[in-house]
Amino acid sequence: MDTEEILLDAEERMEKAVSIFHEQLQGLRTGRANPGLVDSIRVNYYGSPTPLKQLAQISVPEPQQIVIRPFDAGVLNDIVKAIQASDAGLAPNPDGRLIRLNIPPLSTERRRELAGRVKKFAEEARVSIRNVRRDANKHADQAEKDKVMSEDERDAAKDQIQDLTKKYEGKVNDQAAAKEKDIMEE
Repeated sequence: MDTEEILLDAEERMEKAVSIFHEQLQGLRTGRANPGLVDSIRVNYYGSPTPLKQLAQISVPEPQQIVIRPFDAGVLNDIVKAIQASDAGLAPNPDGRLIRLNIPPLSTERRRELAGRVKKFAEEARVSIRNVRRDANKHADQAEKDKVMSEDERDAAKDQIQDLTKKYEGKVNDQAAAKEKDIMEE
């Protein structure tokens, strides 16, 4: 592996860690309704767990309400069960053809709990990014041992890997701070 391949691989994997973190944040509740709260809930659809967004149209007609319109009316009860079983803390109100989810305001204690989850998710993302850095540094060391690159090239590659790490950790920190601020707002 040469320097360019190592950096490209590291950057792709760090980008993936950030995007997974972003998806986790979408599923966290703030005081407002957001389709991301229920998008990733898995519904047992004919024996296979299927993401809710593949089974229904999810809309937000009001700031405190989510409306779910299943494409197939027969799956309505399965969606209700999946929402109740999830840790979203929402109570579904089915009315035959659609499901309404009223988003109650968050208590201060619940806000702190959610902010703690944001911190936990952010730390997991930073650990993933650091693991990618470790792997990339190992590849650089191995390339130097295999005489693919010189010692100076290896050191330069490690500096570039560290710069990538800082860049992606910064993205995680910015997203986490924005989400925490969003959660803590009344």
